[in-house]
Amino acid sequence: MAAATLLLVLTVIALGSGHGEAFDPNPLQDFCVADTMSKVRVNGVPCKDPAAAVADDFFFAGVDKPGGGAASKRFGFSALTVQIPGLNTLGESHARVDVAPGGVFPPHYHPRAAETALVLEGSVYFGFVSSYPDNRLFAKVLRKGDVFAVPQGLVHFLYNNGTAPAAIYASLSSQNAGLVLLGDALFAGAIPDDLLAKSLLTDRHTVGSIRANFRQP
Repeated sequence: MAAATLLLVLTVIALGSGHGEAFDPNPLQDFCVADTMSKVRVNGVPCKDPAAAVADDFFFAGVDKPGGGAASKRFGFSALTVQIPGLNTLGESHARVDVAPGGVFPPHYHPRAAETALVLEGSVYFGFVSSYPDNRLFAKVLRKGDVFAVPQGLVHFLYNNGTAPAAIYASLSSQNAGLVLLGDALFAGAIPDDLLAKSLLTDRHTVGSIRANFRQP
């Protein structure tokens, strides 16, 4: 009887564990072109009528050169989101990231996505750190044509330690991967100074000095 009960418990755990994975759900149709004008709020973007879909819904031009996307003067990078309405609900997103010589895309992670990065131009030092307690560094200098993969949720970074501009094409395994910049999460937010000081094995003065850098425009 005890063995049968244990088997039942293990079976329930095994069946339930599949529902806790942080991946986008599988689509129920060939495609769901995003209807950005819809006022309906769902987990994603509503679909427009499939009969109204056209080739341009699955197309994006301009990845061959730096774009006018989000930029960070502090860190020396810019990011151009590749907006393809036809990828709605398909569990992926893409971006071109340009990094100036000496610039960085600082340590960060995507809570809902793995990432693969293809170097388009230049060379970069790219890598990730495994989870606690190992904290192993996996990093390489990548050059044009190289691809590097980052498992979901792990802290990673990009550093252009060369003398020429560099660019990568990043592909993420979620429509909404999320982005957490570690420095900003710690120092641009409202975590108390004394808590940060204890957590980082330093003092409140040092925390305050670092925090001041993150509160500058």
